[in-house]
Amino acid sequence: MQLSDKITIVTGAASGIGRATAETFAELGAVVWLADRDTAGGEAAAETIRSLGGRAHFHPLDVTDYAEATALIESVRGEHGRLDVLANVAGWDVVQPFLDNPPELWEQIVAVNLLGPVRVSRAAVPLLAESSGGSSGGSSGGSIVNVASDAGRVGSSGETMYAGAKGGVIAFSKSLAREVVKLGIRVNCVCPGPTDTPLLATLPDNLRAALTKAIPMRRLAVPSEIADAIAFFASDRSAYCTGQVLSVSGGLTMAG
Repeated sequence: MQLSDKITIVTGAASGIGRATAETFAELGAVVWLADRDTAGGEAAAETIRSLGGRAHFHPLDVTDYAEATALIESVRGEHGRLDVLANVAGWDVVQPFLDNPPELWEQIVAVNLLGPVRVSRAAVPLLAESSGGSSGGSSGGSIVNVASDAGRVGSSGETMYAGAKGGVIAFSKSLAREVVKLGIRVNCVCPGPTDTPLLATLPDNLRAALTKAIPMRRLAVPSEIADAIAFFASDRSAYCTGQVLSVSGGLTMAG
């Protein structure tokens, strides 16, 4: 599996699954634009990739701001004149019973987890289409990989709004796939299960232990395992896949 000389963007790339995805893309030969609102973390991640011989740029991005999304795409256009892969990885959550949610939390969760991928995809699709040359998919086409969650497939207690937003990402991915295939762009979706990230580290130890016990493989995923699935959909190895949803959960969610 290779991404040789592909021009790629990874959102949420300062830490967790996003950082692992940026590192994996670079290892596979891609030029990686790391985008995140955490400037210090994003710069550090990009520098780590460069120190290992990879090609990486950092660009600040708040996915709740469409102007920032368009600025990112224009920077990539100005530097390379094309874009081959967009990985929408940025996400955020607060684990809390639904009846305890303040209404402003609903807005924040949807703004980041659902409308974030919508904004960045909308900004990126024209450049992806230009770069693919309207190839109707295949090895020369562009690829969007949206990271949702198994919470969006089967629900998750304490994450009702997050699950709803991620379910929206799944539906958005399938619908967008239908619309842009004629432009030579594939759209697929990766749904992680519980993964050992800074976000999961905020959970109480007893809840982390219960999650681990519920997983048939009896362990959490590591970010690089999710990144491998994202890289598959980004690469030509998945050239005949679009509108697909892949669960990477250690067997936690086998149905649906």
